[in-house]
Amino acid sequence: MEYINVILLGIIEGITEFLPISSTGHLIIAEQWLGERSDTFNIVIQAGAILAVTIIYWRRLMELALNFHKPENRDYALKLIVAFGITAVLGLIVKKLGFQLPENATPIAWALIIGGFWMIAAEALAGRNPPTTQISWTVAILVGIAQVVAGVFPGTSRSGATIFVAMLAGSVSRAAAAEFTFLVGIPTMYAASAYSLMKTLKDQGTAGEDWTLLAIAFVVSTIVAFIAVKWLLSYIQSNRFTVFAIYRIILGAILLSMAYAGMIA
Repeated sequence: MEYINVILLGIIEGITEFLPISSTGHLIIAEQWLGERSDTFNIVIQAGAILAVTIIYWRRLMELALNFHKPENRDYALKLIVAFGITAVLGLIVKKLGFQLPENATPIAWALIIGGFWMIAAEALAGRNPPTTQISWTVAILVGIAQVVAGVFPGTSRSGATIFVAMLAGSVSRAAAAEFTFLVGIPTMYAASAYSLMKTLKDQGTAGEDWTLLAIAFVVSTIVAFIAVKWLLSYIQSNRFTVFAIYRIILGAILLSMAYAGMIA
């Protein structure tokens, strides 16, 4: 049964990490039925999802690194670096201040609902102007800030917040916004995972960890995230994000009802 539970958690992480529906929110709720996991476990399955996106974008990353001398690549790479730098600095400040919302169903449900309506409104507003594939400095700065906001509020969705900020700030097309935010997310999430892992190992060690279960969850998360992101990149070429917004609103309403009924905490 334990193997089934970790496989399910790996699947949930793989599907939800980069879809705009909040992986943190889904995992917090799922753990109420599948059993709470250690911080190390959660870091490991997130690392699997990051690896999947790294594999998907490895050609783009190599192009930016090896052809940095080209003006268009240098400009794009510098904007990625600035966005990551803003996230890193603000993220450390937030960590030092100890600001974090309670990770229970009610705030997550409200974040899902509000985020759903925000997505519908944001895409409608962004759609009024001709879409562009160019990423402006304003977009880079706001994406960096949005990543921190999403990290503070469980249920917000890092990918959702950053993609729609990019679309609103520069009328960026869905595909261009998704690529930029995913590329920014790679170093951001690696750094956050490494920071969290070192802190966890320092405070708690690895006693009691089942490395077989960790390995299974990591592999499952990697494979599922790879499939989910490839599907998403294809889907948004000709479709809006409306289906994800509706899903968030419905799920949030269900979670609120269950929380008020005392079925979940």
